[in-house]
Amino acid sequence: MKIRILDPNIRNEETRTLKWFLFLFYIISISVDIVFNFISRYIPELKGDSPGRLIYIVYLFMFALIPVAHYLVKKQKPYYIKFIYFLSYTFLTLLNDIVTFIGQPKEYGGGSTIEIFWILLSPIFVSKPFVIVVSVGIVIKYIIVGLVIKSPVVLLAIVLVSILSLFSFILLSRFQAYVNAIKTTYDQQLTGIVKGVIATLELKDPYTRGHSERVASYALQLAETTGKYSEEELKSFYFACLLHDIGKIHIPDQILMKPSKLTTEEYEIIKSHTTVGAEAVSKVIQLNSSIEVIRSHHERWDGKGYPDQLKGEEIPFLARVAAVADAFDAMTSNRSYRNALSVEEAYKRVVEGNGTQFDPKLVELFEQTFPVWKELHDKSVKEISSENRTRHAFY
Repeated sequence: MKIRILDPNIRNEETRTLKWFLFLFYIISISVDIVFNFISRYIPELKGDSPGRLIYIVYLFMFALIPVAHYLVKKQKPYYIKFIYFLSYTFLTLLNDIVTFIGQPKEYGGGSTIEIFWILLSPIFVSKPFVIVVSVGIVIKYIIVGLVIKSPVVLLAIVLVSILSLFSFILLSRFQAYVNAIKTTYDQQLTGIVKGVIATLELKDPYTRGHSERVASYALQLAETTGKYSEEELKSFYFACLLHDIGKIHIPDQILMKPSKLTTEEYEIIKSHTTVGAEAVSKVIQLNSSIEVIRSHHERWDGKGYPDQLKGEEIPFLARVAAVADAFDAMTSNRSYRNALSVEEAYKRVVEGNGTQFDPKLVELFEQTFPVWKELHDKSVKEISSENRTRHAFY
């Protein structure tokens, strides 16, 4: 199931934009419709352009939506408010137009200032679905009104809406271009910071050189295979995998690099890297949805892992994915206490861990994607060998 990741900063900005939008909506609506209706009582020539018989009911309902909007903001779901307002207003004004002008199509002026407001200001939310809903919704409204009251004027209104909608989409594309540029810059900076942290960790333990990036590549490929996650979720997961061992920075070198068997006390210190790492990145918003990867990537399907002894599906799914990738790369990498296993032997051991160490369904996916993992492994080995030859030649 795909979950919408909400950065609190984005949610707060959506709320602020929504408040201004609704403030303008009520001010302009009252000014154009209510005040105009009042003035038209004294200027007979304007009566044909009156807002309609149900206009007070329309706005009574729209004001009744304010508590609904407040509730959704409180529940941190401001995204839906603009859709509720637009659909409610469009449906009610549709009824208003039909009730007011049925039987007298010549009186229908076609369109209103408020609809122009909806079209031109819809891009400020930088939401393509909303701009589409507004543009298509108003066109559909005119088509229905035209068919019911039999007024040809709606054809002109539809042409005007189409032109304004095109302008609206141009504005939206520019807003999105700026947002995407900023987002790309942010992602590049975050990637640089993450890789810098990884490089620092590898200085402490040269045996783990390339480990984090390989684990992230394996895990990302396996997660993509499930088809469960959006691009943003996968990006967050990738960063979390890159940082899955970040907690090892606090492990003393004599323990981290010890070539012989660890004591019970030393092993407990090693195990703490999961909780320390999760705490270290807990304030990084982009990793919030995947922070369990850092904490739980050493949990086991049979409940014998750490730090929380989670069992089976109690373990977050992406942490289970990272566990397979981490174990595979650990087995195929040289460590201070042993040499690397072959990829074939590592494959065999992962399969043997089906139902004990690893999620059985993920082991099945691992068997299917193993050829890709082997390619990633071989490519990494060649790159490291090439770097080593270059370094030796330099010195």
